[in-house]
Amino acid sequence: AIGAQHQYLLLLTHVLSPIGVSFWFAPFSRRLIHATIDSLESNVCIGEYMTGNMQHQPSLEWDLIRAFLAVVDAGSVTAAAELLATSQPTLSRQIAALEEHLGSTLFERVGRGLRLTNAGTALIAPARQMQAAANALSLTALGQNLETAGTVRLSASEVTATYVLPTILTALRRSHPEIHIELAVTNRVENLLEREADIAIRHTDPGQGRLIARRVGAFRLGAFAHRDYLSRVGGTIDSTQLQRYDWLGLDRSDLLLRGFQQAGIKVGRDFFAFRCDDQVTLWQMTLAGMGIGFGTLFVAGQTPELQQVLTDIEIPPMPVWVTSHRELRESARIRVVFDALVAGLGERVDVTNN
Repeated sequence: AIGAQHQYLLLLTHVLSPIGVSFWFAPFSRRLIHATIDSLESNVCIGEYMTGNMQHQPSLEWDLIRAFLAVVDAGSVTAAAELLATSQPTLSRQIAALEEHLGSTLFERVGRGLRLTNAGTALIAPARQMQAAANALSLTALGQNLETAGTVRLSASEVTATYVLPTILTALRRSHPEIHIELAVTNRVENLLEREADIAIRHTDPGQGRLIARRVGAFRLGAFAHRDYLSRVGGTIDSTQLQRYDWLGLDRSDLLLRGFQQAGIKVGRDFFAFRCDDQVTLWQMTLAGMGIGFGTLFVAGQTPELQQVLTDIEIPPMPVWVTSHRELRESARIRVVFDALVAGLGERVDVTNN
């Protein structure tokens, strides 16, 4: 299966080339690549697909396979484009190029969505194998990097990125100007195993294996209102007449509804006079005096005009985890950023691990 080996080698080196490692001249890397090829070719399905469909084709770019898997995972070209931070026309061209390369249609339109064809379904397994091998090689190669210069990609929630990280990352920039930071602001849990981020700040116990996770503490949560709003409703909030007030809540998420239920208060979606899933926008509405919103005591402490209300209702604190892939901790720059985040967040949480 010489043709298949050639395709794998081109695919893997294409993925790893941006890292800046010369795989053709590094004995360790050559052994790793060929070991990966041997492992992949033990899968009969992959060998048959590669040798049967691609042995006479020019090299297949990894970007096309990555685009295919993104559409499979996201369910649509629009969602996949957002996932890959690219445009919908670019992703559509990549899918078309892959179909032309393979000589098969991979997706068919059904209403407003897409459905895999038999050829597309057959491609998933070998594509996943390539993705796993490429990720493993990329992680291992990056882990051997002893230089601090380079880019580190972070993932954090909207509120953490907006109100907590700026001072931490500014201090990091001053102490390590050779490190460039990319920050993915999302409330979605990024998959560190697939390199969607190098380091993620999470507020739930990390569930993925092969991760290094450090729990740095937790942020206390509460309900807050601007003093201008409180003056309009009599100065205080009566916990026995919650319906009288303007509550700011989430739109499609039921997180706050479940929180009220856990506190023994049954409310419906209409309980919230203003609903929005962007939590930064919700907090800005709270600061503007629209009504009562929810946030951390740390963030609320940045605005003296805010007052905590309903302090007799206990809200569980929000844990803070800093996580990274185990192999990446061997990278000097990942280690520097990881430690800076742990230290910075540890100084800001109001519930420690002690």
